[in-house]
Amino acid sequence: MSRRRLPRIVLASFVVAFASARLLVLLIMQRAIPDLYLHLGGTHVHHLNYGIFLLSFVGAVLLFAPPVAGRRLDLLAALYGVGLALTFDEFGMWLHLGGSYWQRASFDAITVVGALLALAAFAPPIHTWHRRRAFWAVIIVAVVALFFWQLSMTLARVEPELQRMEVRGPH
Repeated sequence: MSRRRLPRIVLASFVVAFASARLLVLLIMQRAIPDLYLHLGGTHVHHLNYGIFLLSFVGAVLLFAPPVAGRRLDLLAALYGVGLALTFDEFGMWLHLGGSYWQRASFDAITVVGALLALAAFAPPIHTWHRRRAFWAVIIVAVVALFFWQLSMTLARVEPELQRMEVRGPH
């Protein structure tokens, strides 16, 4: 198995889960799809909680189950990426203990985590770096960071409307 296979699975699942979470929230807020949020006793359970449970599950399996390999390890890598995305997608909310879902801190966290995952997935091991490899590692991180930064700038332009929709709620 390639040394880069698992980091690439984590990165791919991270990007898909982040994009899916943002799209679903936007569609719910626009009332384009039904309210899929989980409410327990009148409390909205944010998806960062699902991410925490997924990360806890993956950690427990890797620590306490017999050694995992093959497709099971690929599945755990994918679940780990999804857990990271769901948790860091609401980073601003757990950093500030509330506030709008559309906080800049969440986009910044996603950018940093995505860039680090891209580095793990595509950059050569640090001990083999020389100028050419270091250059390409920096390029990879810069491209991923630029993608997420551009996404955050695009969403920042529509943030006031997103926050108004958030206040109105999905009902």
